[in-house]
Amino acid sequence: MRVRVAAAQFGCVEGDVRANVRRIADLASEAREAGSTVMVCPELALTGYAPGLIGADRTLWTEAEDARLDPLRATGITLVVNGAAAGPGGRPQIVSTVYAPDGAVVAVYAKEHLYENEREVFEPGSGGGRFWADGIGYSLGTCFDNHFPEVPARNAAQGCRVHLASSLYGTGGGREERGAVHPAIAKATGMYVVLANHVGPAGPWTGCGGSAAWAPDGAVVVEADESGPRLLVADLEVEVRD
Repeated sequence: MRVRVAAAQFGCVEGDVRANVRRIADLASEAREAGSTVMVCPELALTGYAPGLIGADRTLWTEAEDARLDPLRATGITLVVNGAAAGPGGRPQIVSTVYAPDGAVVAVYAKEHLYENEREVFEPGSGGGRFWADGIGYSLGTCFDNHFPEVPARNAAQGCRVHLASSLYGTGGGREERGAVHPAIAKATGMYVVLANHVGPAGPWTGCGGSAAWAPDGAVVVEADESGPRLLVADLEVEVRD
């Protein structure tokens, strides 16, 4: 079965949820018009990558039904959007919310493996991270999660065929990590892997772009450069299993 999946590569406006929602909604509409059925966004796309600011300003935390996110529920595409939401212990979590084309919430996944500076602000999640759309299982992993093979492996074991990575990889060492981690996931799990990355200034880093899709054998299907924002569209030949 052929499925078209999009990855949104862009630079976020730090601390401005409404501005980022507008940008994501525009990209999602573009993805839908291009025939994509699913679009994935980078890590902390709703707020920009600003852990300190997020920890200090609860107005940057969003729940799935937050009215500021209404434009995302109206895009008519399955949309994976990452932001900050209240965790069970009172601190925020880094959360991917998945909206169906009709705006319903089909999954919420909190990042399990926090990177160094994130541990001072955020609570880790505790598993999950999968959903189904049009009979295809999708796996979720947020940035550093993808460095832990058990995260995509458990979702592949549950029948997922496409792994969606919402991430921030920066220039410098991030380029090499980005190019090593994701094809390794594909080869280990037999899933396609689709990465959405930041490009340009992103908190203490500079996003290196390079959003891409890899086939189950680790080969690149399509890849963006780091010259600027763009919508990456990948056609995947997915084997649907009963």
